Amino acid sequence: MAEIKNEVKLNTAQMLVKCLEAEGVKYIFGIPGEENLEVMNAIEGSSIKFITTRHEQGAAFMADVYGRLTGNAGVCLSTLGPGATNLVTGVADADSDGSPVVAITGQVGTERMHITSHQFLDICKMFEPITKRSKQIVRPDTVSEIVRIAFKYAESEKPGACLIDLPVNISKMPVSLCEKPLQKKIEPMEHADLSEIEEAASEIFKAKNPIILAGASAIRNKSAEAVTEFANKLKIPVINTMMSKGIIPFDNKYSMWTIGIPQKDYVNKIIEKSDLVITIGYDIVEYAPAKWNKSADTKIIHIDTRPAHINKLYQAVVEVVGDISDSLYDIMRRTSRKVEPVEALEIKEKMLSEHESYANDNAFPMKPQRILNDVRKVMDKEDIVISDVGAHKMWIARHYNCYKPNTCIISNGFATMGIGVPGAIAAKLINPDKKVLAIVGDGGFMMNSQELETALRIGTPIVVLIFNDSSYGLIKWKQEDQYGKSCYVNFTNPDFVKLAESMYAKGYRIEKAEELIPTLEEAFKQKVPSIIDCRVDYSENVKLTEHLKKVFES
Repeated sequence: MAEIKNEVKLNTAQMLVKCLEAEGVKYIFGIPGEENLEVMNAIEGSSIKFITTRHEQGAAFMADVYGRLTGNAGVCLSTLGPGATNLVTGVADADSDGSPVVAITGQVGTERMHITSHQFLDICKMFEPITKRSKQIVRPDTVSEIVRIAFKYAESEKPGACLIDLPVNISKMPVSLCEKPLQKKIEPMEHADLSEIEEAASEIFKAKNPIILAGASAIRNKSAEAVTEFANKLKIPVINTMMSKGIIPFDNKYSMWTIGIPQKDYVNKIIEKSDLVITIGYDIVEYAPAKWNKSADTKIIHIDTRPAHINKLYQAVVEVVGDISDSLYDIMRRTSRKVEPVEALEIKEKMLSEHESYANDNAFPMKPQRILNDVRKVMDKEDIVISDVGAHKMWIARHYNCYKPNTCIISNGFATMGIGVPGAIAAKLINPDKKVLAIVGDGGFMMNSQELETALRIGTPIVVLIFNDSSYGLIKWKQEDQYGKSCYVNFTNPDFVKLAESMYAKGYRIEKAEELIPTLEEAFKQKVPSIIDCRVDYSENVKLTEHLKKVFES
């Protein structure tokens, strides 16, 4: 008689975790709560490592940067009510920036949802505007489908956030023995239509001053090599958005660096002189068409995996929709250009001269240009900078030069303060052999500084460089631009060195410009997180505004 095997029934929480394992999840960032005890118990017995954070927002930011760097959905977890609301900002950031994230929340039992109930919120409804899909598991036999839906939508173009909400009573219910995780399938990338390729090639051949505007989708779709070859062969200048720094090496002849600061910069001159803008992986959330096509008379070729956005200032004459690299290579085979972009190259020489003039500026407090010049000398080409949001982000966009994709991470879709420290932890977790530097303002640092304890506990020795000006510097900059004065933006700071030491990290304070490079080098040798407190001279903000006005008046 055949032996009968006794299969153990799993509950919904255990099946949820099995499905996460099938999706390839390695880490979950979050904070346990009463309503997800079953899930926590299931995670403990799985192959997944749970990273306990000090705030749910930190967990969401870690998942955000994890997703952006790997292309696989980062996973964050919270309990119901206030735990779920604390996830909102990080989830919204991921959804706007195109980072794949799956958020998992606990929930009251279904028997309590129809009445006023302690800590109850309709979490799915709350997350609908900031996710691609928000689903609640109300039957044990739907868990595998809901998990697969979440990961499929989170990871497909344009990537973003999805929510899985699990009521506490459903988490304890058994699933049937036939319930299994669904197989993860990688959908093949579609190829652009030949007529689109040929029309784009024709427009490029006819153009006298074409330029490339490269965006985040080109990074996500690993098109850096194709973009670089396309620019080199056709002699077309490349401007990148903040979120696509490194799409073409900084020292490439045709690299015109980054666009996106509030002021019109040298690169805006290059766009204004062009008769054709070739957008490659460009997302209007990164840098609005109103900033570079206000008169709506720019001829545009749109190259991406998705059709062009609907915007009256972004009307493409050709849309090449399909695998970005394949499209670029197909266009290259059908067109040619032999004329060098002389005006653009002349503008680049002015940019280079201006940037190099700050290399030996020993003023203290340090000028942001000099700080970033020194940072670049310490960081290898493959190392990673995570920029928080604030005035320093504008200087990083303008002065931190990149050679490789995903070596400078900037939130510029949702542009969220507080992402720097938790984002750097995620980056170090998946890149333990690279230097990872979070560059933060003092305002943004204090929003999630508690996650330094997380970094220490899980062994991710990041370095945090604080631009210290005792104010919300970007808002002060904008106030001074518009009103010639500022208000309500100043504050006092703790002693950042003592704060670091109280958290068993290393603390450093820069007292003169010459100290920054050796201090960075020492900090990167530590086995624990390090904080570097550096006073910054933000009078340079207004000086830059005035300088760029003169550039465009000339």
